[in-house]
Amino acid sequence: MTRAIFLYTFLEALAFLCVSWVNAEDAYRFFTWTVTYGTISPLGFPQQGILINGQFPGPTIESVTNDNIVLNVINKIDQPFLITWNGIEQRKDSWQDGVLGTNCPIPPNANYTYKFQTKDQIGTFNYFPSTLMHRASGGFGGFNIAARTVIPVPYPRPAEEFTLLIGDWYKLGHKALQERLDSGKLLPLPDGILINGFPQSLSFTGEKEKTYLFRVSNVGISTSLNFRIQGHKLTLVEVEGSHTLQEVYDSLDIHVGQSVAVLVTLLGAPKDYFIVASSRFTKPILTATAILHYAGSNIPASEPLPVGPTYHIHWSMKQARTIRWNLTANAARPNPQGSYHYGTIQVNRTIILANSASQINGKLRYAVNSISYLNPDTPLKLADYFNIPGVFNLNTIKDTPTPGLPVTLGTSVIGTTLNDFVEIIFQNTETTVQSWHLDGYHFWTVGFGSGQWTPTMRKRYNLADATTRHTVQVYPTGWSAILVSLDNKGMWNLRSAIWSRQYLGQQLYVRVWNNQTSLRTQYNIPDNALLCGKAQR
Repeated sequence: MTRAIFLYTFLEALAFLCVSWVNAEDAYRFFTWTVTYGTISPLGFPQQGILINGQFPGPTIESVTNDNIVLNVINKIDQPFLITWNGIEQRKDSWQDGVLGTNCPIPPNANYTYKFQTKDQIGTFNYFPSTLMHRASGGFGGFNIAARTVIPVPYPRPAEEFTLLIGDWYKLGHKALQERLDSGKLLPLPDGILINGFPQSLSFTGEKEKTYLFRVSNVGISTSLNFRIQGHKLTLVEVEGSHTLQEVYDSLDIHVGQSVAVLVTLLGAPKDYFIVASSRFTKPILTATAILHYAGSNIPASEPLPVGPTYHIHWSMKQARTIRWNLTANAARPNPQGSYHYGTIQVNRTIILANSASQINGKLRYAVNSISYLNPDTPLKLADYFNIPGVFNLNTIKDTPTPGLPVTLGTSVIGTTLNDFVEIIFQNTETTVQSWHLDGYHFWTVGFGSGQWTPTMRKRYNLADATTRHTVQVYPTGWSAILVSLDNKGMWNLRSAIWSRQYLGQQLYVRVWNNQTSLRTQYNIPDNALLCGKAQR
């Protein structure tokens, strides 16, 4: 009898778990975006912008960990077009990455439906066009992933969240900028800075003594920015999907392609205060302002604006070293971030990547380890899948730079093995700040330094609580070191986030591979995949 009761109870519990599993299927979010041209005047000068559903900037995607995103993009501009999802890891699914190495662009008057999951991610991200120089005219927006209600976050729930897209802006449109680059000329200094598409007058309202979460992304194409709020402290809580130690700052540097989330508590006298984004490492300094408005007040913000750093390279590097992982906090999963002891894992490969500027046939090109990247007509991912010869090989680019080697054009792909644990050194040979992004991954930013990297620099690495992120800055004539676990099979873009450099060759792809065909490691090609070049059904 007891055995029968136990069996009945066990079967009942199993049935409950099965029903719960079925009912707990991750949510679906459906979107239809029409991409068009439209007249915008962000700097008081009418110009052609790229709009999504008539909006500039584009709509913000609000999602939750593990949501399924189904997003139909209808291209109504006169050029092929793609959107990439900056920081969304596309687990097992580089088919959805939205760059020219993985996807054929959407032709004019055609559409493509992206289908992907925000698998095991939380945090502050964004999206933008990856084709040509389109992102210089718009088409970008915020992409936020909230934690599931069953997963605690390491701070009290804020009264409200605000998404701020800060970035440099040019009065020249994307076609004029592309023509300038194609002719071999450098881009000029930007004409201004924008906050959510405005150089000033935008307002965010809050109540005294309440706390608000500001999600801030640098969506510009060339300029590092400093972010601050007059009379208020910024408590950093998240960087690109990782919870950080909650250090308090007067201002934060946010380099091209990077995102942060800060808590701001309204403890000032009831009035308006300036929100400021200003350029770093430029002459002159460019500035955009918005307003933090205390509800019920009618006292306008007053100058002077809060002072921020200007050129100060060492100041920025010191601040970068203070951004550390919160080891006890959960991220998207129940286990603490610090349960992954990255500093104890054996590195099985070191790759050193040196950026450079050069001339090829009298025109400016940018290169990595002396190879200036050219996009083939056939996306690398399709060439790999269909075993198409002659599109790329794994010997074009070397793991270390060769001093004095002339720059040549090529299609650079680094071959790696699934689950390799790799050290990548970004060596900056130039006098400007670089910004590097890796699709498909987050990585540990273990070191920053000046001068030439050598193996002895490893003694300086933070192997305990370096934060993870998807985009890392490299200071002038300096180096940055990252560690990355290559556990996401696919073809992944490693590129300069400074878009003129990416466009003119400062990028490559990382092929993460094993010889097994399994849905456990990589999804099949989508039924709706666009084909082009040598790839045909």
